[in-house]
Amino acid sequence: MRIAAVGDVHLGEDSRGLLRPALDRLAGHADVLLLAGDLTRHGSLAEAQVAAEEFAGLPVPVAAVLGNHDHHSDRQDVVAALLAEAGITVLEGDAATFDLPGGTLGVAGVKGFGGGFAGKCASHFGEREMKDFVEHTMDSAARLREALVSLRTDVVVALTHYSPIPGTLHGEPPEIHPFLGSYLLCEPIDEVGADLALHGHAHFGTEQGVTPGGVRVRNVAQPVLRSAYAIYSVAREPATLS
Repeated sequence: MRIAAVGDVHLGEDSRGLLRPALDRLAGHADVLLLAGDLTRHGSLAEAQVAAEEFAGLPVPVAAVLGNHDHHSDRQDVVAALLAEAGITVLEGDAATFDLPGGTLGVAGVKGFGGGFAGKCASHFGEREMKDFVEHTMDSAARLREALVSLRTDVVVALTHYSPIPGTLHGEPPEIHPFLGSYLLCEPIDEVGADLALHGHAHFGTEQGVTPGGVRVRNVAQPVLRSAYAIYSVAREPATLS
């Protein structure tokens, strides 16, 4: 199964048609396209329309989560609706199944949020503002868990904008790691299981990482990939009878 993925394309009103030549050739290289958020620069409706047009009518199915930039104008519901109208499956705490040439693909998607990683993370303690911050990540992780549990597919992908591990953040200043992801997003990935985890957000991070439980994680932010998208081949080994 060939999975194309990219995030952080940050399309603006001057970006119309920028990615389209590469996207139109997707069918020869991939079976599906997954978008890891930050499709726009400021989450404006004009930018969302550009993103919808850029990813509409492709020769493969497209699924996406939104990112922090897509939320900036507080119009994220309308942004998601515009993308959905263009035929893009937008996920936020839910899952989608696709019948692909290599089998069935299940995608569990959520934007996620920050908070940091083991030993250097925010805690659910103190002021209401701090509790609100951590509770948002806790809720995202719980919804990701529910989405993963719901899937019964040959291959499972966890799709987020924020990172579930610190390994793909190498290159980013350590001081901002708590704003780039959270270990809480990793827990359901390892506990429920996935074949691949994809995220964006970390423009100066590194592409490859792995969860403590051994799940491959890939940072597909376009500034990291330096290409229109990356392609990952995933296949689940058939179970053997004993």
